[in-house]
Amino acid sequence: MSYDQFAHRHIGSSPEEVVEMLHVVGATTMDDFVRRVVPDSIRLDEPLALPPALTEVEVLKRLREHAERNTVATSMIGMGYYGTVTPPVLLRNVLENLAWYTAYTPYQPEISQGRLEAILNFQTMVCDLTGLEIANASLLDEATAAAEAMALAHRAGKSKSDRFFVDADTHPQTIAVLRTRAEPVGIKLVVGNPQTDLDPSTVFAALLSYPGSSGEIPALAPIITRLHDAGALAVVTTDLLALVLLESPGALGADIAVGSTQRFGVPMAFGGPHAAFLCTKESYARSLPGRLVGVSADTAGRPALRLTLQTREQHIRREKATSNICTAQVLLAVMAGMYAVWHGPEGLRRIATRVHDLTTRLATSLMTSGATVSNLAWFDTLTVGVDDANRVIAAADRIGVNLRFVNDTTVGISLDETTTLAQIEHLASQVFGITTLTGGKSPLADHTRRSDILVHPVFRTHHSEHDMLRYLRRLADKDLALDRTMIPLGSCTMKLNATTEMLPITWPEFANIHPFAPASQVVGYQAMIDELEHWLAVCTGYDRVSFQPNAGSQGEFAGLLAIRGYHASRNEPQRTVCLIPSSAHGTNAASAVMAGMTVVVVACDDEGNVDVADLKAKVEANSHTLAALMVTYPSTHGVFETAIGDICDMIHAHGGQVYVDGANLNALVGVATPGTFGADVSHLNLHKTFCIPHGGGGPGVGPVALREHLAPFLPGNPLSETGAVSAAPYGSAGILPISWTYIALMGADGLRSATAHAILHANYIARRLDEYFPVLYTGANGDVAHECIIDIRPVAKATGVTVDDIAKRLIDYGFHAPTMSFPVSGTLMIEPTESESKVEIDRFIDAMISIHGEISKVAAGLWPADDNPLCNAPHTAIDLIADEWKHPYDRSLAAYPVPGLRANKYFPPVGRVDGVKGDRNLICTCLPVEAYA
Repeated sequence: MSYDQFAHRHIGSSPEEVVEMLHVVGATTMDDFVRRVVPDSIRLDEPLALPPALTEVEVLKRLREHAERNTVATSMIGMGYYGTVTPPVLLRNVLENLAWYTAYTPYQPEISQGRLEAILNFQTMVCDLTGLEIANASLLDEATAAAEAMALAHRAGKSKSDRFFVDADTHPQTIAVLRTRAEPVGIKLVVGNPQTDLDPSTVFAALLSYPGSSGEIPALAPIITRLHDAGALAVVTTDLLALVLLESPGALGADIAVGSTQRFGVPMAFGGPHAAFLCTKESYARSLPGRLVGVSADTAGRPALRLTLQTREQHIRREKATSNICTAQVLLAVMAGMYAVWHGPEGLRRIATRVHDLTTRLATSLMTSGATVSNLAWFDTLTVGVDDANRVIAAADRIGVNLRFVNDTTVGISLDETTTLAQIEHLASQVFGITTLTGGKSPLADHTRRSDILVHPVFRTHHSEHDMLRYLRRLADKDLALDRTMIPLGSCTMKLNATTEMLPITWPEFANIHPFAPASQVVGYQAMIDELEHWLAVCTGYDRVSFQPNAGSQGEFAGLLAIRGYHASRNEPQRTVCLIPSSAHGTNAASAVMAGMTVVVVACDDEGNVDVADLKAKVEANSHTLAALMVTYPSTHGVFETAIGDICDMIHAHGGQVYVDGANLNALVGVATPGTFGADVSHLNLHKTFCIPHGGGGPGVGPVALREHLAPFLPGNPLSETGAVSAAPYGSAGILPISWTYIALMGADGLRSATAHAILHANYIARRLDEYFPVLYTGANGDVAHECIIDIRPVAKATGVTVDDIAKRLIDYGFHAPTMSFPVSGTLMIEPTESESKVEIDRFIDAMISIHGEISKVAAGLWPADDNPLCNAPHTAIDLIADEWKHPYDRSLAAYPVPGLRANKYFPPVGRVDGVKGDRNLICTCLPVEAYA
């Protein structure tokens, strides 16, 4: 491999450092080491059939060629996707700022106060505009948010019905996803006109669109009253910019509201990623899916934020979880929330009023000219009757405008923040023959909002660029992300997100494309996606890949639906049992239930492997009804199981399919492929193995890859086929250039080298730490895979020092903690990835050894069990400079436990956060400013 190739900058350790680490793990060469660790039965002997690695200059040139084949038209398609202006202050200082995009999910709140505050702003914005009491920390897109709302209404409502009514004037992609989600769990969808077709006594809830997909603004209050009188709930899908002017759903009686925040400064990006929202009444808070930021306090009583309630509930409740959602769209939620902070209420009113006034001018001119406008009321969208819709759309295309095809005699026109008066004058004259636009009266008199919006000072303060820059910097400074430190989380693969990979996502040719733009305008996108599909198929040994799932959880769901569809096509619908090892990710079980399957748990043995005897017994007991085995490989315990081929053969012999969870694919790329060692389907976490950033907890991308016999059951286009699992045909297509760039830069040799280094780094840590904290599971030769679990339980039993204490003390050393208590309670799971250097890995090891020394002092009685640097961690700067210091250890030890920290020290903004207080006293919107005084 030439040393000027990108792989040498992606992989952190130098050749000299590799030699040192190989010596520690007892190997002589990297090839020998990989042969020792990866089982012979699955190991690849030939390199992946990928194109040669390109340089960064070559890759950007190739990708620019793809981009230039796209056509950036003026989109007036609407359907939930709109042109928007990303304020440059947010583009440069959030979306393009690695302090924001390389952060991890805020499971460690003490080092996440900045992003938690930004998410709390988002929740507050959503609650203010919708008029409801509690909002989650974002969902994947509007369609899946509607599906989650359907499920919430089903479990939280009092009706015994299994029927869910859907307004026919809902975006078609939303209806498509609702159909996919309803059928496996026995919910019957009824689509119709709420005014004429809705019988509230027969449904558990109804979804009403406000505004509708046609742009119509219905009178909601009477319909909602009818629903409530019959004991049914009202779900409203809505548009936040419209709600700046329209009466809020909450004021009209809605129980749940959903929608997208895309038009708040987030580009259309050919479908995503975008932050959706789901908000509801506080009485339903404990049934709310996804993540929720709440206000608690630290040990000194200072206000402190944290994820609250059912966050990560899948790992606790598994098949009883209320949702499989394990991610949010945090980076995009931060963008949308900060868009509201930047513009404030007056700025949003100016934008909304201008969009509405232009729409009114166009509507009035169309009607004056004799055209038929179907809307009685509108905000930004008109449905217009025409003689020939195809002719009108072609005429608009000739002037660079995309309109919506509704049917042969109807088109839709949606305006947005980017629309100019000149554009609608040009459209009116060139397409509709209208020479002069005329003004008109707004039709919103009966729908006008009466309550104020965005009343919290955060939305009324930061309107100069200087103030906004400083606010964003203050928040980022509170957090630890990959720009400061290694994040050694097991199973989460926090690796380098290279600048070259990130550059293309803001190019207009990728960012400003509507997901339902004509195929002729997205030739470059399609070519890039086709290449990436082929490359991922090569990397995994599968035949086909769908990019529609926009999170790992949705990839799981799509893969299980494919298995379900396959069995049904073979007249074996009774195959509904899904076997899942006890160590599996919690989303596995939740996804299986959502796909209409029954979960049967398989035990693991003392070595962390699937208990083959228990598996055999359960396979035989469920032979006639066996649908699938869901297994993570390498295992969630960080071990290459040698029996994986035999396990796959056993499942197939009894008529089942094998689903390999792709969470640990970073240990396989280039050295083994699931599709050739026996698996039938996997989801791939592009935000793990293939370098899409975690963004503080999202975006994620979870494409589903499978063998040819399952291909007919891949997710379909939400506008024309069945089985859609997200709103856009290619999910979060706008960030696929990141993974395309990564693979193009690395090539086959680079990808294999990355995997080998990831495995070496993990084994180096395991060997170095084993005498201090025993490694819980190893493979046949005493090796681990790309991660290792260290056991804290003996220490906790002997000294009272807990896994939490170690995690919080690591903050004082400047580190994010490893994964805590998963998959085994009382343990830490460590994954260094390939992109960390030996210097940084050694810094982490030294911190853990130093912490072991501190634990020894507690064990020896030198420090009390209830007053020591571990149980008091983390130490804030305010606490360290207080006038009084009553602890039996020095302030300097608390602040600078190792000398190197004196040159570069991170101080957490709050002490240890009280989780119980936050759950018992639920506050999930911004506190008044006085609370922080």
